[in-house]
Amino acid sequence: MADYIYTIFLDAGHGGSDPGAVYGRQEKDDTLALTLSVGGILESYGFRVVYSRTEDIYESPYQKAAKGNASGADIFISIHRNSSPYPNQYSGVESLVYNEWLPAGTIATNINRQLERIGYRNLGVNARPNLVVLRRSEMPAVLVEVGFINNDKDNALLDAQFDATARAIADGIAGTLWSW
Repeated sequence: MADYIYTIFLDAGHGGSDPGAVYGRQEKDDTLALTLSVGGILESYGFRVVYSRTEDIYESPYQKAAKGNASGADIFISIHRNSSPYPNQYSGVESLVYNEWLPAGTIATNINRQLERIGYRNLGVNARPNLVVLRRSEMPAVLVEVGFINNDKDNALLDAQFDATARAIADGIAGTLWSW
């Protein structure tokens, strides 16, 4: 068995009966594809990756946090797409944390910076202590909003730069963990 330095719990937001935000595409599909790609990259770097889901199933945020806690993971990363009241109203990547202090804030900042390098507008890191997966996780947790699903520019960027987007998220995570 391999000797891993860190274990990363990756959560593909939504799933099954919960499509998440919908705008000609479903958030649950984007998040699953992106999560699996990010996980593959992290595994190639030598990290142990545990997934909340690898198929289109629904688990509540409470179940996902509990699964993350039971996994023995060092960090919890939940991947989502943002949405706004009106199409093309907002654009960019935002990362949410329980609080902005270390180490979750550092992980979130590094992910955002990597995504900014490939063309996403960096909307920053914001505290959202009311989100279940952030509040209930017993390890540093970050919820990454990878562009707005109801923004045509963000969707075009994700589609054109899918592999680069996955690598940017993986590099933001890995770069932080390697510096610990």
